[in-house]
Amino acid sequence: MKKYKFRKWLAGSVAVFMTASLCACASDPKEETKLPVSEDPVYQVNLDAISPAAYNNVDGLNLKAGSYISIIGRGSGDSYWNTLASGVKQAADDINEALGYTGNDKVKVTYNAPDKSTDIDDQVNILDEELSRYPDVIGIASVDAAACQVQFDLATESDIPIVAFDSSNNYDGILCVVKTDNISAAAAVADNLSTEIKDSGSILILSQDSASATSMDRVKGFTDELQANHPNILIAETLYNDKMDELKEAIIKEQNENNAGDSADSADAGTDAAANTDAPTDNGAAAADLSDEDVIQYYLEKHPDVRAIYTTNTTTTQLAVSACKQMNRMSSTTIVGFDAGRTQLDSLKNGEVQGLLVQNPFGMGYATVVACARTILEQGNEAVVNTGYTWVTKDNMDDEAIANLLYE
Repeated sequence: MKKYKFRKWLAGSVAVFMTASLCACASDPKEETKLPVSEDPVYQVNLDAISPAAYNNVDGLNLKAGSYISIIGRGSGDSYWNTLASGVKQAADDINEALGYTGNDKVKVTYNAPDKSTDIDDQVNILDEELSRYPDVIGIASVDAAACQVQFDLATESDIPIVAFDSSNNYDGILCVVKTDNISAAAAVADNLSTEIKDSGSILILSQDSASATSMDRVKGFTDELQANHPNILIAETLYNDKMDELKEAIIKEQNENNAGDSADSADAGTDAAANTDAPTDNGAAAADLSDEDVIQYYLEKHPDVRAIYTTNTTTTQLAVSACKQMNRMSSTTIVGFDAGRTQLDSLKNGEVQGLLVQNPFGMGYATVVACARTILEQGNEAVVNTGYTWVTKDNMDDEAIANLLYE
């Protein structure tokens, strides 16, 4: 890895250099001689956050020319995954630069992912395709913690090791996971939220999915912290974004049952409003007319005492903001969540969101490539590589140390 450090000069060398400079200036006063300066890259803060530090550089990764590292993410196209992919590319560039590889000799590092972060079928197809190319190692962020067991068995039979990142997998053969400490991070969100709502009230949890280890950890870490240290904050509902269709059908069914009950009551009172109570209903068709925002609004109306919403990724954060805007309740609802893309940062800046737990996807992508390289070289890996996080608010988001960690 290229080292980016300010150079130190010996006193004797400085004296010689200054003498030469003075002579040059005397001969040509227009000629300016400057000390060479080397600065850290803007992403160095992302690498410094990685622990252990062995994963924030490419020193000693003497891979053979043409080695192939396949990285498979959970999603693509949004700020988080784009930033993670940038970290993957940077690590690949640093490895090839350090080893002097060009052209066909370059270590090949690819990043592939489903369009949607909940599309397990698409991820399995990508994994199948990559296995057929026989990479030296695969790094994968599993959509479903229990999925891909058959593919991982095939990889093991083909001597293709697996490294996990972002979201771990239950497969026994995975010995290294590069990720945010989601339990600790979610607990930090709960602690900060408790301050925002003065340690009391009812809240709604909106999680990205019900299957990934990442999502489950972010719900667990949050709820465990509330139960242990903030017992006056109650959880009204926990909703999962990958269950929206089921929630919509349940809402329509409940509404139909309520309407039927109201009609029956009216009929008992001597009206003819019950005439259509036996008419067939198509809950699925009616549910299709509901938006995801409608679901959030339904549960906010069902629990009018909800004071805050905790969200676990960029999509759920903006879903919460959109729903609250439509209900004209932004001023009465505190929203906190994970990640910081451009839209989330705008919401933070204008006060729609009160706090964001910002991960380090660039560092995660970089460290994953390092872990994969170490696996190929049989250098050994830590069981868990922690890529860090920070709590960001409107008050600190413009601080230089924070701003360099944000992703758009």
